Amino acid sequence: MLAVTAQAACNRMTAYHLAALTDGVAQAESLPAKPYWDRKAVAHAAVIGMLGDATGDPVLVWLAGLGAGWTYDLAVTAGPAADGIILGSRRRLLGHLRAGDADAAAQEIEKHLRVLSMMERLARGGTENTGPGSRRSAA
Repeated sequence: MLAVTAQAACNRMTAYHLAALTDGVAQAESLPAKPYWDRKAVAHAAVIGMLGDATGDPVLVWLAGLGAGWTYDLAVTAGPAADGIILGSRRRLLGHLRAGDADAAAQEIEKHLRVLSMMERLARGGTENTGPGSRRSAA
């Protein structure tokens, strides 16, 4: 659903929303990962929530809020080692949004979440259940 949110956000993106997203990425970039990873993870996750805001659709706003919380959990567990990967993804996402490429924005979100989920599993020792019915597969 976050890929659909990214597509909708791209298709409805205003200059205001693009500026807010750009500022959100810049804020996350400006925070040091150590010792403030928790705060930096909040800033990274907030960008996902802003995508929902850009859609203007109450359901997508709600889903993006859930996605932001999930992304935050993944980032905190993955730890500061995920910082560069997250920043790279956010920069690519901004580029796709600026170009108006909704499909590329959706693909970037999907790819980013797969990588972040993998990093989170590795940080947990690779033992967490990600099969049907788990929290991971439902998101």
